[in-house]
Amino acid sequence: MKYLHLIWAALFRSKTRTLLTLLSVVAAFLLFGMLDSVRVAFNSGGAVAGANRMIVSSRLSITQMLPYSLLSQIEATPGVKKTSYAAWFGGIYRDPQNFFPNFSIGPNFLDLYPEYVLPASQRKAFAADRSGAIVGETLAKRHGWKIGDTIPLQATIFPQKGSNAWPLKLSGIFTVTDSKRKGEENQLWFHWKYFDESNDYVKSRVGWYVVALDSPDNADRVAKAIDALSANSDHETKTQTEQAFNQAFAKQFADIGLIVTAIMGAVFFTLLLLTGNTMAQAVRERIPELAVLKTIGFSNRSVLWLVLAEAVLLIVIGGCIGLGIAAMLMPIISAASNGIIQLPTVPAQTWGIGLLLMLAIGVTVGLLPALRAMRLNIVDALAGR
Repeated sequence: MKYLHLIWAALFRSKTRTLLTLLSVVAAFLLFGMLDSVRVAFNSGGAVAGANRMIVSSRLSITQMLPYSLLSQIEATPGVKKTSYAAWFGGIYRDPQNFFPNFSIGPNFLDLYPEYVLPASQRKAFAADRSGAIVGETLAKRHGWKIGDTIPLQATIFPQKGSNAWPLKLSGIFTVTDSKRKGEENQLWFHWKYFDESNDYVKSRVGWYVVALDSPDNADRVAKAIDALSANSDHETKTQTEQAFNQAFAKQFADIGLIVTAIMGAVFFTLLLLTGNTMAQAVRERIPELAVLKTIGFSNRSVLWLVLAEAVLLIVIGGCIGLGIAAMLMPIISAASNGIIQLPTVPAQTWGIGLLLMLAIGVTVGLLPALRAMRLNIVDALAGR
């Protein structure tokens, strides 16, 4: 661009003001890069290894439990190869800040998840111990647990015998073969039968069923057949892919997309006011210079594009720096999340949205000052009127 040197000189005419404005843009897009990356991570539903797995849950809400009696009917559905079940427990370890996913599982749950590797001896020990539990390797390392330890889990929903104490004996530690799914090692599982027999309130109910299909091509047909089993009952089901279920489960804790939108809406509105004022002030101070440009032959359209390009360049430079810093920080954030977030950098989707926002904000804050510069009357401008 042949006028880039003019745009650059105008942009840094007041270095302090430009630097402070640039820092504001960097901060805004740094925040956007990190928050939107987390949104993308949650909305992706995570990596799913079993293309032939589906989840059967309540149509009303994931928190609504289903009758255990559905198991035999689901198993008898044509196209279903294997079925298991689980129920959310929601216990805490010593302190609410130590929260991690924990739920009870059916006896053949691990058969449907071959990517979860548990030594045969530990699996046998787990099956033989009514109050046994298995945890992921990441979770075990975080709390320093070893085989044979008693984990004093505290119930938040399901007491037993009037007490919240649910002591579980650690029978096994599993690993996940896919390095991108190490976050799934932050889980604790124990026997559904123990949960069903011991809790004070809920009997013969499960949270969801896991269904392995004989072929992924039969997914739609099998889903409709399973949902038809409970149609017009008080426990209607919704059968969906595992990835869709994971997304819905994450949204039970918080609507990440809504939170990100609300925060970034406030940040970018403030940024518009700040950068808009900066550009308006910059143009006011350079009215005589712009008039000189027109005097030596620059057209109205050329002056308009010079001012508009200055605003866009300011936002793009700051935005790219902010997203670049966010990309460098994401591995640190992923590590601090104990595997819940697995992002090596800012996703391409976030970069794309960020670049579009940079251009939109740049045009928005630069348009009015650019139009004012275009409409300048040379005589009045040089006369200081």
